[in-house]
Amino acid sequence: MNRFLGGGGFSQVYLARRNDDDRLVVIKEYLPMRLATRGEDLVVAARSADLAPRFQRGRTLFFQEAGILSGLQHPNIIRVLGFFRANGTVYMVMEYLPGANLERYIRRHQQLSERLLLTVFRGLLEALDYIHAEGFLHLDIKPGNIHLCQGGRPILLDFGAVHRRERYRHLVHEQVITPGFAPIEQYSKKGYIGPWTDNYAIGASMWACMGGKPPPDARKRQEEDLLPAASVQFRRRYSPELLEAVEWAMDMDPLVRPQTAAELLEVLPDPGERAPLPESWLSRFVAAMPWRRS
Repeated sequence: MNRFLGGGGFSQVYLARRNDDDRLVVIKEYLPMRLATRGEDLVVAARSADLAPRFQRGRTLFFQEAGILSGLQHPNIIRVLGFFRANGTVYMVMEYLPGANLERYIRRHQQLSERLLLTVFRGLLEALDYIHAEGFLHLDIKPGNIHLCQGGRPILLDFGAVHRRERYRHLVHEQVITPGFAPIEQYSKKGYIGPWTDNYAIGASMWACMGGKPPPDARKRQEEDLLPAASVQFRRRYSPELLEAVEWAMDMDPLVRPQTAAELLEVLPDPGERAPLPESWLSRFVAAMPWRRS
């Protein structure tokens, strides 16, 4: 194990080097801090008997996520190299890709250029089209789950909320919802979910890349939709075609949105027609990240 990279509410992430080929990899450990703790013997266990069922359920879902990801092969999806059980919990071994998190990039730069935005989200929509064709829904797309490789290639991360498409009419287990990026149907177990649900999150993520912050929560929009039209809010910086695509993807009515990732991809402009990216913009950003310093 080389070093600790970070963690969230459900997992801890480490940079490690494989013994067999000396390759750098990322290891993700299921460790929900509110539900479990690590003992002196390094074994992870539920904090109490009452919390044990939730911990075990999450551990099962984490292992399922690893199994699903290991079967997906796409240049815009994180590649899982292996997964295993140990120390009372489960682990996922993933490829190590130098780069930066899109959420951090937005915090630092506030807005993405149109060319970069299109490069990122056309790649993500190609990945989504593949995921949906394989029979899955992601259901947790947001800038924090998007990794930018050097050169601008996007990588979709974190399949912890994934659902099988044959059950797309309703959610089958408790969801972790990110306000601003989840559409209204994800707030109900009877919500009518499908590829259009992921499309809303794509639209909301594009909006965040333009506005420098997440759009309003879908529940607030349902009560009173005060979200300014993208075609008005961002018209001075982005093309009408891009802004219309964002508005379409973020429609509150699931049946009005693009019904497939391919439909949304089709209306996004070609980034090749936009101004070129500044040379080595991402390399400079990545070099400034704290984890790059020894």
